[in-house]
Order: sequence, then C-alpha cells, then structure tokens
Amino acid sequence: QVQLVESGGGLVQAGGSLRLSCAASGRTFNSYAMGWFRQFPGKEREFVAAISGSGSITYYTDSVKGRFTISRDNAKNTVYLQMNSLKPEDTAVYYCAGRQSTVYSFYYRPYEYDYWGQGTQVTVSS
Repeated sequence: QVQLVESGGGLVQAGGSLRLSCAASGRTFNSYAMGWFRQFPGKEREFVAAISGSGSITYYTDSVKGRFTISRDNAKNTVYLQMNSLKPEDTAVYYCAGRQSTVYSFYYRPYEYDYWGQGTQVTVSS
C-alpha cells in the first residue's frame, strides 16, 4: 500500500508561481508512474501532467504546457509540480496519483491510477 501526501497549495495572484509536492511512502518509488490531476467544483477530475518512474518521460495537458513542469526525486520519494504563470482558471483542487509501472511508462486517465493523495487547494486571484 502506498500513501501519497500533497503539500504546497495556497493562494497566489495571477502570474505567480507555486510548487506542489507529493511525498510517497514505500521503498520502490522509482517503479511507480506518477501523475497530477485537478478538479474544478462540480466537474470530473482532469489530467494535468504525468511522469514515468525513471523521470525521463513527461506528458502534459495542452492548457499547462510551457507553464507547468512535473519532476521527481526518487531518492526523496517525492514528485513535484512547478506551476508558473498561473491563471485564475487554474484554480482547483490538485491531486497526485501513482501506480506501479515499468520505468518508461506514463498514464493520463484517472482510472489507470491506484493510489491518490488527499488533494491540495490552489487558488489564483485575478
């Protein structure tokens, strides 16, 4: 069983930056593909970014390309989401997710993930 704990959310002005962190329990973190999702009020959870277990492959939804960067530190069992040039429409609850995988795979559908964090609120004011 893997536990994921997000941190780093908060309130920021438009154009600002935040870095989300997701700390994972367990000893084989590099065998887990990781992803970030977000959920707007009344909407389904949507994909934001994903990273392979090795960290060598990343994938983003179009709306965040060039603004957000997903990365991981396998020695610290942590995945990050650096969010720059934030917009009010980025306001949502952000979740990290993980699943066991080969080191070069990534996933972007919520049902493909087995483990989820509790979520962290990101609010961008205009």
